[in-house]
Amino acid sequence: QVQLVESGGGLVQAGGSLRLSCAASGRTFSNYAIGWFRQAPGKESEFVAAISWSGRRTQYADSVKGRFTISRDNAKNTVYLQMNSLKPEDTAIYYCAADSAGYGSGDQYEYEYWGQGTQVTVSS
Repeated sequence: QVQLVESGGGLVQAGGSLRLSCAASGRTFSNYAIGWFRQAPGKESEFVAAISWSGRRTQYADSVKGRFTISRDNAKNTVYLQMNSLKPEDTAIYYCAADSAGYGSGDQYEYEYWGQGTQVTVSS
C-alpha cells in the first residue's frame, strides 16, 4: 500500500508558476514510478507527466512539454511537478499516482495508487 498526498496547488495568473508536490508513505517509494494526471471540469482525465523509479526516465504530454518539469527526491519520498508559463487551459485538479512497474507510463490504468488531488486554477 502506498499513500500519496498532493500539495502546492492554488490560483495563479497566466504566465505564472506553481510547484506541485506528491508526498508518499507506505511501501518503498523508490520502487514506484510516479505519474501526474489532471482532470478539468467536464473533461476526461489527461496524462501530464511521469517519472521512472530511478528518475532517469521522464515523459510529458505534448501540451506541457517545455513548460513543466517532473523530478523526484527518493530520500524525501517526494515527486515534484514544476509548472511554468501556466495557461488558463492548465486549470484542473492534478493527481499523482504510483505504478509498481516502475517505468512511468502515460496510461492511467497502469497506476495502482492515487492521491486525492490538488486544484490548480490559472486566471487569464
